[in-house]
Amino acid sequence: MTDRIVIATRGSELALWQARHVKARLEVVEPGLAVDFNVIKTSGDKILDVPLAKVGGKGLFVKEIEQALVDRAADLAVHSMKDVPAELAPGLAIAAVSARETPWDALCTRGGVTLDELPKGARVGTSSMRRQCQLLARRPDLQILLLRGNVPTRVKKLEAGEFDAIVLAAAGLVRLGMADKITQTLPIEVSIPAVAQGVLAIETRAGDERVEKLVRAAVHDEGTAQRVAAERAFLAKMGGSCQTPLAAHAVEQDGELHVVGMCGMPDGTKILHARVSGPLARASALGEELGDALLAQGAADILAATKI
Repeated sequence: MTDRIVIATRGSELALWQARHVKARLEVVEPGLAVDFNVIKTSGDKILDVPLAKVGGKGLFVKEIEQALVDRAADLAVHSMKDVPAELAPGLAIAAVSARETPWDALCTRGGVTLDELPKGARVGTSSMRRQCQLLARRPDLQILLLRGNVPTRVKKLEAGEFDAIVLAAAGLVRLGMADKITQTLPIEVSIPAVAQGVLAIETRAGDERVEKLVRAAVHDEGTAQRVAAERAFLAKMGGSCQTPLAAHAVEQDGELHVVGMCGMPDGTKILHARVSGPLARASALGEELGDALLAQGAADILAATKI
């Protein structure tokens, strides 16, 4: 029996928090287990002066980490699931999905003003085409500026006056003990979250039953997994990438799954919404139906127009 596990992770404050969280859960399930970290600087961490959409998308945050799994330099990887592409590298699998932290986008401002109260032409920092699209659909006067770097760095740039406001995932701020930096949690009517926002994905080598069993016992939340399955099925249906603003969020109520989705142009001039509902057991099919509903509204034109 293996008594040592190596976790591959990025080196940012948030990534390390996530890896330590999984480590603590593993040690509860198997006392005495030695858990080490293999900290990897990914391409997404190295390229900070260009939008991700222009250099390969969010997959840049997982490629080198997945290679560590393939090379057996790690036994499992901890990702923010919203960064995991719809298709995994061959020979790898998502073994567990964590319970979801708050999924919403958070607006942080220096003056404590809300999105609607920001002055005309306010400088808003984000690295997300999805956020940019929805912000501009609501406030076309805003000046959207590129904001890259880890969470504390982004907050420092706001506080230094480089931006009037920034938009981040509320989950990251909460996990880092920085929830007090949130001025406004953006409602779903304003900003539908990224697919799987607030969820951790634990990736392993496919067929590594020992590690799969361990991480499922330690971390897995089946309800979240079903909701995320719907969201990721939508992303796969749309051929989702960082170039096209796409969003989906699923909630369960009384055994029914309700999934809302969005597809839009980066400048917010065209934005489509759709909603589907159905039995929880049809989660993936509902995600595909959500994609079909948006494609029926003309999303294919947006997808074609936003390809780089």
